[in-house]
Amino acid sequence: MNRDKLVVFDTTLRDGEQSPGASMTLDEKVRIAKMLEKMRVDVIEAGFAIASPGDFASVQAVANAIKDSRICSLARALDKDIDRAAEALKGANASRIHTFIATSPIHMKYKLKMEPDAVLAQAVHAVKRARNHTDDVEFSLEDGSRSEFDFMCRITEAAIDAGASTINVPDTVGYGEPGEYGAMFKRLMGAVPNADKAIFSTHCHNDLGLAVANSLAAVMNGVRQVECTINGLGERAGNAALEELVMAIKTRKDVFPVETNIATEHIMPTSRLVSTVTGFPVQPNKAIVGANAFAHESGIHQDGVLKHRETYEIMRAEDVGWNTNKLVLGKHSGRAAVKARMEELGITFESNDALNEAFARFKALADKKHEIFDQDLQTLVSEAENAKRQDMYKFLGSDVTAKTGEKPNAAVTFNVNGKQHTAQSEGSGPVDAAFKAIENIAKSEADLLLYSVNAITQGTESQGEVTVRLEKAGHIVNGIGADTDIVAASIKAYLDALNLLHSYGEKAHPQREGI
Repeated sequence: MNRDKLVVFDTTLRDGEQSPGASMTLDEKVRIAKMLEKMRVDVIEAGFAIASPGDFASVQAVANAIKDSRICSLARALDKDIDRAAEALKGANASRIHTFIATSPIHMKYKLKMEPDAVLAQAVHAVKRARNHTDDVEFSLEDGSRSEFDFMCRITEAAIDAGASTINVPDTVGYGEPGEYGAMFKRLMGAVPNADKAIFSTHCHNDLGLAVANSLAAVMNGVRQVECTINGLGERAGNAALEELVMAIKTRKDVFPVETNIATEHIMPTSRLVSTVTGFPVQPNKAIVGANAFAHESGIHQDGVLKHRETYEIMRAEDVGWNTNKLVLGKHSGRAAVKARMEELGITFESNDALNEAFARFKALADKKHEIFDQDLQTLVSEAENAKRQDMYKFLGSDVTAKTGEKPNAAVTFNVNGKQHTAQSEGSGPVDAAFKAIENIAKSEADLLLYSVNAITQGTESQGEVTVRLEKAGHIVNGIGADTDIVAASIKAYLDALNLLHSYGEKAHPQREGI
């Protein structure tokens, strides 16, 4: 079978960040982008440059740091958006401007308040303006899966004539069904006379749990770019998961007439990094990257796998990065071994001082637990980056007592703008007491939406990673903290969330729902 090249377009840094509370710092975005580059992702959508100064800086930083992948910025079909995207992408080795406008009747009528002819004219103008900045322009028909077919044909043909080399027809609201969605692409490409001059793309949301199925159906009907995210991260129910799409295509070569450039052995490290940075744990039964993805408890299954792996495993765990680390790190490990393993995980150091700081954190953790795993290393780096921030709140220490039959009590010591405070409170549990103690000083008036504890690695000495989600004035943030002491991890996470709320600028995406 002759196989076409399938372009993998990763939007973890843009659409993935639209998950409530999943905001990433500039340094974290660059770290993730470097792992995506290492994985050989074709196109990295680095952000929405017009959305805020922070988004602009992130797109610019990724564009400057990445050389092997094409860097893309999203832009509405507006001059100011397109020009801002172009400015952010100036340092890119290869760039793309991704412009979009809504094309479904419901969006045009109620959101844009525009007639179809005006929408078409604006789309053409936007593509032409973007082509003045770069020779790689993608045009998206927002809410494409609910658009009228005749109008889809008109605007697609016009966008290609204007210079768009990629046409994306997204299932923006996750409404599509595989048979219907795939047939839509086949019909569209057959009806548009200049369809052969562009690559068609799919971008699916997972509201009905069909994002990957819809994307693969599109591929089977001629689409040659898939837009996806690591771990399926994204707004609402998420996006099509990169790891599932790539491994489905790799595993079922007998079905799919395409191949990707993805270096699949980097899937697991990248998945763990995204989970650590965003505070969104991967569910154990998640395909490919979940803790149980290659686990067998049934005696029949275990017996079969031991006799011949293929009896119950259709993929090799090693092919996606599971169990490839043969180097055990612990308190006796040296600086060189720690540096080597971190570099394998895509973690590099700008100076010896940065390496020494990371190594000191490693040694401190190694005094608490016997073995240090990849997830621990990624968490250490995230904590080190957070420590560099000019935060309002900084954790210093705690004294927590919890005895059976007595009400727990917590005293928490932390800095507020450099001034030390100690606050005390009782609570229904030690974590509740600690949070109430913090609020005695902070008085944030934020609502606690989520408190989640996730073991970073196996074993009773594992670090606990705590996620605290707070909301205030419409802003939702995820604070993350890790420690072998769960209460200390919880305090770190709560203070991290307060810092994020405090520093949260006006970051209202001009068209928050994206594509």
